[in-house]
Amino acid sequence: MQDNLVIKEYGDIKIENRKRISLTGVKRLISFNNLEFVIESKLGTIELKGNNLELLKLDTNDGNLIIKGLFNSLEYTDDKKRDMSFLAKLFK
Repeated sequence: MQDNLVIKEYGDIKIENRKRISLTGVKRLISFNNLEFVIESKLGTIELKGNNLELLKLDTNDGNLIIKGLFNSLEYTDDKKRDMSFLAKLFK
């Protein structure tokens, strides 16, 4: 009998009262400060923007991330688009 291992891509986002967010499927935290978090997830790169953002928990083994603060936007981005925007800003 052969066991077939199926690895599924997943990523859940739970926002509580626009003041706390829990994410699953997190691979790594690319960058963060009190205004923006850039997160690499199993489903793509996430840009999370807001005010007074604070990292509460990061567990890359389990893929869990918890952030608190006031959230203004959450966007999945194309990595190439994000890199080009950086270059565009540099040469502007």
